[in-house]
Amino acid sequence: MRFLGSTSEAGACPTLYETDRGTIVVQGLRVTDAEALADLRDVLDGEAAVEVPRELITEIARRVLPDAEETRARQANAFPSSGGTPTATG
Repeated sequence: MRFLGSTSEAGACPTLYETDRGTIVVQGLRVTDAEALADLRDVLDGEAAVEVPRELITEIARRVLPDAEETRARQANAFPSSGGTPTATG
């Protein structure tokens, strides 16, 4: 696995890793709150829920998907609007 990043200090979780299979491994604190666990859907045997900060996910996404901002800009330019109000001509 390849280390992607962490928002923790001294190597503690949460941390994200990339595998050679094109997947992401999440290291984090196990969710143990019964109400939160009750909200999960379709949890298979062997699966666990872990918690990571939103900031970690967005920071890694920026690094791993460097063209994300460029793609959003192209999409915005492809469908111009007139001050937020759609018109028949764009």
